[in-house]
Amino acid sequence: MPFPNHTKASLRIWGDNLVPDEISELLGTTPSASERKGETFEGKNSRVKHAAKTGGWRLDAGSTHDGNLDAQINALFAQLPSDVTLWRDLAARYRIDVFCGVFMGSGNDGLELNSATMQLLGERGASLGLDIYDSDLGYPG
Repeated sequence: MPFPNHTKASLRIWGDNLVPDEISELLGTTPSASERKGETFEGKNSRVKHAAKTGGWRLDAGSTHDGNLDAQINALFAQLPSDVTLWRDLAARYRIDVFCGVFMGSGNDGLELNSATMQLLGERGASLGLDIYDSDLGYPG
């Protein structure tokens, strides 16, 4: 099965009562981006100012061109505590997901995650979101 041209992955934690500094302290790392509900932030592409509809904390894994989304997701979580109790507490208070951009190299690429990665996500209460981009759209790497 052909693999995607490249992938991007981010761990995202969301909630109206989310305090980014609290999440950073619990997880022992600084986010790639964060905001409290109502806080003003600038759009990444538009430079337009927006008020955050909810609190958010994101940690980006960056982009990879090897089609190995398992490795990308595992690299994200390798930076963070493995204490499942901590993650269950976070999942009870906030929405957690790993959001991935999948940029196809052709019209018929595939993608799979191994069972260990799926278990890692499940134990942490994290859903998996995939935005899949067609190769004909010419998205940059």
